[in-house]
Amino acid sequence: MTIFEAIILGIVQGIAEFLPISSSGHLLVLRDIFGLNEEMVSFDIFVHVGSLVAILVVFWRDVWELLKQPFCKKTALLITGTLPVIFVGFPLRRFIDGPIFTSGIWLAAAFTLTGVLLLMADLFFKPGTKSESEITFKDAIFVGFMQALALPPGISRSGMTITAALGRGINREAAANFSFLLAIIAIAGVGFVESLELATGRVSIENIGLAPILVGAIVSGIVGYASIKLLLRLIKSCKLRYFSYYVWVLAALIFADWLFFNWRF
Repeated sequence: MTIFEAIILGIVQGIAEFLPISSSGHLLVLRDIFGLNEEMVSFDIFVHVGSLVAILVVFWRDVWELLKQPFCKKTALLITGTLPVIFVGFPLRRFIDGPIFTSGIWLAAAFTLTGVLLLMADLFFKPGTKSESEITFKDAIFVGFMQALALPPGISRSGMTITAALGRGINREAAANFSFLLAIIAIAGVGFVESLELATGRVSIENIGLAPILVGAIVSGIVGYASIKLLLRLIKSCKLRYFSYYVWVLAALIFADWLFFNWRF
């Protein structure tokens, strides 16, 4: 991997991890375009660290409050919302990384679904009234279940969780905050699992190189910070549908390539 490729992948990770357009789906597309066939787990670990740092910086007050009062209702809600990923997502992780979920037809379908959900959130869900303090455990488990469904590439985690929260009548600001706090646990969990593979020697950084990995992580963190700030503003102004148009165009291009051209899929 070159430094240029690392920068591009870091930018895409930073943007797509938090904007509702699916970072995993975009990274699969770019890796195919760049012809990156080597093992990418070590790179994934560090760009996830960059994304995690970005979200911790933006939500440091919330994280600090949770650290000061770890046995509060918000902590319990976040744990509840994470359970579906632990019991459903991680056991299926190897299957999700398989050829079915990395094919062109799957990516086209998944991006299309993401766009439909975002459009629903903007057009059909009435403004919620539940504040952050009014989120229930039923809300948390539903949002967490939708997060687990977003593990396959092409389905946006933030898009699924925010749409689910809005569908439960949670107001837009509280929906975004809860989604991002859940993301801290999810991203840290993925990074931990992948780090075990690095620690046990199943994967190595030698095939990619230290410089591209560090560059990708730094770029991912900087761009991720800006992406979080942007999405928080967009959620308040009801413009999630714009992301729908983008992922639908991307889905159409992937589907056309899969059906007619076979350049990449």
